[in-house]
Amino acid sequence: MTENVTTPPGAAAGSTRTLLTCGIIAGPLYIVVVVLQMLTRDGFDLSRHPASLLSNGDLGWIQIANFLVAGLLFVAGAVGLRRVLGPSAGRGGTWGPRLIGVFGAGIVAAAFFSADPVDGFPPGTPTGPPTTVSVPGLVHFLVAGVGFLALIAACFVFARRFAAAGRRGWSAASTVTGALFLASWMSIFALPGNRAANIAFAVAIALVLVWTSLLAAHRLTRPGEE
Repeated sequence: MTENVTTPPGAAAGSTRTLLTCGIIAGPLYIVVVVLQMLTRDGFDLSRHPASLLSNGDLGWIQIANFLVAGLLFVAGAVGLRRVLGPSAGRGGTWGPRLIGVFGAGIVAAAFFSADPVDGFPPGTPTGPPTTVSVPGLVHFLVAGVGFLALIAACFVFARRFAAAGRRGWSAASTVTGALFLASWMSIFALPGNRAANIAFAVAIALVLVWTSLLAAHRLTRPGEE
């Protein structure tokens, strides 16, 4: 006799738990690999160079692999979020995970289209902004922009969903994270070359990646909660 076992609504099945674990790992893994490179790559200065530039040079394969692995983990985590939220979650439960998935796909694309060397990195590159932009560099800029916009939107989508569920703490944290990320991103365009703005943007990226990790952890440990 065969016994059919169904997973209770809101519970995370084994495969879903694995996907959510991928979402938990994605942000911290990316941050750790970037920080280790910052400390060891000659000529890299966070106040002048975005992490994307680490894809260049003899050791650029490390950051390329970091983009690829972290991006796939984000996509897996997004699938896990969608599964645990389920169709009853409404638009927030549908679009929040989708937007995080778009961000993950953007990171994967960044692995195949590297940013152009700029401002003395890697060593031997002329200082200052580049005089021309390559096709891979332009594509990298575009996919990064789409990914950032998707992640900012995800913060606000989940903030609204948490607010509707009465989870004020999570709603506030999601709103603040999205707002800070958006403001810091805009600041690097408003203040090109400003070292404080560059550092603020790097910190905001780390913050939003931690948010995605905590969101996945929340859904893993309390799958039935809003």
